[in-house]
Amino acid sequence: MGYCSGRCTLVAVCGAQLVSVLERQIFDFLGYQWAPILANFIHIIVVILGLFGTIQYRPRYITGYAVWLVLWVTWNVFVICFYLEAGDLSKETDLILTFNISMHRSWWMENGPGCTVTSVTPAPDWAPEDHRYITVSGCFLEYQYIEVAHSSLQIFLALAGFIYACYVVKCITEEEDSFDFIGGFDSYGYQGPQKTSHLQLQPMYMSK
Repeated sequence: MGYCSGRCTLVAVCGAQLVSVLERQIFDFLGYQWAPILANFIHIIVVILGLFGTIQYRPRYITGYAVWLVLWVTWNVFVICFYLEAGDLSKETDLILTFNISMHRSWWMENGPGCTVTSVTPAPDWAPEDHRYITVSGCFLEYQYIEVAHSSLQIFLALAGFIYACYVVKCITEEEDSFDFIGGFDSYGYQGPQKTSHLQLQPMYMSK
């Protein structure tokens, strides 16, 4: 795999990450999922920096992007475990994804494919006055599996981005090393000190 193809592939991966995370950010906003909103926002900024570093040959930006992808994969693995209720996690917990400031759930809970929402009246005594109490039925795909699919896509793109980021940084570093040791000065028109010729001046006599 050549350097140019690796660089172009990394640009394509960054583009796919931006499109997918912007789509995810929209639905997280609709569901008031504040923790994912914050994580998505940071991810968007870092991916843009990684894209800039790839285009402008800035290995530090690409390295920072690769480090963030490790944290991003960790976050999405946690989200998958949260919605699948692995261990002691429960998808009904408000504190984790909404910082315990709302009782909202994933937007897909009420708006998933085939879902039918029915309002329950009267609402239970424990339900807040500004919230409606509903039941959801008939969904072709439960909302937690849609969220798991979103996180799985992010993990796949992050792994691809990490691999190509490491490869591009390696290529840039090797290119800089070869520039330093093989004709690095010649490309800038460097010229060493040159010997100057000394002319001996002789007196001249003018006849009247």
